[in-house]
Amino acid sequence: MPDPIKVFKAKMIRTMAHNTPEATHVAVRDGKILAVGTEADCATWGEITIDTRFEDKVLMPGFVEAHGHAMEGNVWNDLFLGYFKRTAPDGSIEGGLKDIEAVVARLQAYEAQMTDPDAPLVAWGFDPIYFKGARMSRAHLDRVSTTRPILITHASFHLINVNTLVLERADMLGQTSVEGILRDEKGEITGELQEMAAMSMAARAVGATGALRGVDAASLRTFGKAAVNAGVTTSADLHQSMTDEVLAAYHTATAEADFPVRMVPALGAIQWSVAEGVARAKALKSQGNDKLHLGLVKIMTDGSIQGFTGRLKWPGYHNGAPNGLWNLPPSSLKEMVKAYSKAGIQMHLHVNGDQASEFILDVLTEALTESPFPDHRHTLQHCQMADASQFARMKALGVSANLFANHIFYWGEQHFALTMGPDRARRMDACGTALAHGVQMAIHSDVPVTPLNPLFTAWCAVNRITSAGRILGPQECIPVEAALKAVTSGAAYQLKLDHLVGTIEVGKYADFAVLDSDPMQVAPIDLRKVRVLGTVLGGDWHPSNVPADQGYAPDITLPDVLALA
Repeated sequence: MPDPIKVFKAKMIRTMAHNTPEATHVAVRDGKILAVGTEADCATWGEITIDTRFEDKVLMPGFVEAHGHAMEGNVWNDLFLGYFKRTAPDGSIEGGLKDIEAVVARLQAYEAQMTDPDAPLVAWGFDPIYFKGARMSRAHLDRVSTTRPILITHASFHLINVNTLVLERADMLGQTSVEGILRDEKGEITGELQEMAAMSMAARAVGATGALRGVDAASLRTFGKAAVNAGVTTSADLHQSMTDEVLAAYHTATAEADFPVRMVPALGAIQWSVAEGVARAKALKSQGNDKLHLGLVKIMTDGSIQGFTGRLKWPGYHNGAPNGLWNLPPSSLKEMVKAYSKAGIQMHLHVNGDQASEFILDVLTEALTESPFPDHRHTLQHCQMADASQFARMKALGVSANLFANHIFYWGEQHFALTMGPDRARRMDACGTALAHGVQMAIHSDVPVTPLNPLFTAWCAVNRITSAGRILGPQECIPVEAALKAVTSGAAYQLKLDHLVGTIEVGKYADFAVLDSDPMQVAPIDLRKVRVLGTVLGGDWHPSNVPADQGYAPDITLPDVLALA
C-alpha cells in the first residue's frame, strides 16, 4: 500500500519550473512529489490530508549547494578566527577578529583553557588579506606557545600558519625541496605555508588534522544541521578522500531516517594515483542511496587568488606578487583530466585564475576530441577570472561554470586594490557574462570558506556589493530569478541530479526550503534578509535552530546609502 497523500499548503510555492512556476499546494507520497498546483489539482489523486503549518509561508525547491565541503561539520570543533562573524551549525556566533593582535589574544585565551599539554592547537578562518599588508609569522604564534604545535588554516584553506615547533618537527627549517614554504626578505622561514604539499607535510609531522579534512558520521550530522539552517537539501562535498572509512561514515549517516540532507561527495583525485582513482570512482557509482549520490571527481589545479596562489595570465597580480602555484605539475594534471574523461567520469575542476581556466579548457578540448563523452557536464569550479572568450569556449564544449559569487562581498575590495586591480576586479565571478553566453551556471559558498547560505550567495550575484558598499561591476549583476535558479535547478544540473531535485515537479523528491517571505517579491537589496525557517526532505519537516531574532545572514553592515529598505 502506498503512503497516504499529504498536501502542503503555502502562501506561495515558487517551483522554479517552467510549466507551473507558481502554486499554492504540493502533494507528497512516498517521499516524492505527486502533484503541484491547487488543492483541487492535488485531490484528483484520491483522498488527501492538508498540512497547513506553512500556509502563511513560502516554499521553494530545497537549495542545492554544488560546491560545499562537509568538513563544515567538524571544523567547528576547532577555533574560528574569522574577520567576519559567522553562525555556527548550533546557531551560535563566532569570529569578528579585526587585526592580528586580536587573533593572537584569542589564541592565547584558547590555549590557556586546553587541558592536554601535548594536543595541537588547530584553528581556522584566519584571513590576513584584511590586515593592510600585515602577515602573521611564527613569532606571533610562538607567543601563544613554544611547546604545543599550532596550525592556523586560512579562510581559503590554501594556506596555513604554524609556530616554530611545527617547522622543527617537520624538518622545514633545514633544506627541503617542498614548494610553498615562505621566507621573508632576509631569507628566514616565516611559518606561512602555501598549498597542499607543504601544508600536509606540516600536519603529518605533528599528528594534526590537515586543511582538507575527512568526515565521520558525527561531523556529517553536524553538517546536516548547518544545511537545514540554510535551506539546503542537497549538497556536494567537493573534495573527499572517499576511503572505505569515509564511505562507511556516509553510509551510516545517510541511512538514518532523520538525516536531513542529500550528499554528493566527490573523490579528491589528487589523493589517488590516476589508475586507482579512476577505478575507485567507477566502483563508487553503484554504492549510494536516496541520500547519497556517488561518482563525481574533484581535480585541483591552482590555489586561491586572495592567497596569491591562483594562476593568472598576463599581467599577473596587481600588487606585483609572483604567479601562484599548481597543485600538481601541468603535465600530471593533463594526464589526470584525460584519464577521467576517457573513463566517462564527470569532473569538477578547481580553477581560480584565468591561466588555470585556459589550461583546463585546452586539456578538455583535447580530451573530448580524442574520447567523446556525451553529456559529460564537466564543471569549472570558482572560475573567478574567466573572460568572455573562455565562457564562449565553455559553451562550445558543453562545460558548466560554478561561480564563487560570495567572493564579491568578502574579498571584492581586496581584489580591487591588491590582487586584480579595478578593471579586472569588476569582471570577477562574471555571472552576467556566463548567462549571456548561455553557459550552464551555478553559484556557491565553498563552505566553510564562506558561510553556507544560498540566499546570501544569490544576493551577492544580484547586487555585487563589497563589504565596503562598492557595487563591483554592475554589468555583471544578474536578475533575482536567475540567481535563484543558480542555487536550485542550475546547481542540480551540475551534480547530474536535475531529474531528482532543483525544481518542485512531479516525480522529484519532496525537498523544500521553507521561507518567511517571497524572495521574488522583496527588493533585490533585501534578498539576504529572507529568513529560512527550515527544510522539508522527502516530505519530512526539519526546523532551523537559528533563533528567530538572529537570522542567518553574515556579519555585514552596509553604508546607509545602500540600506534601501
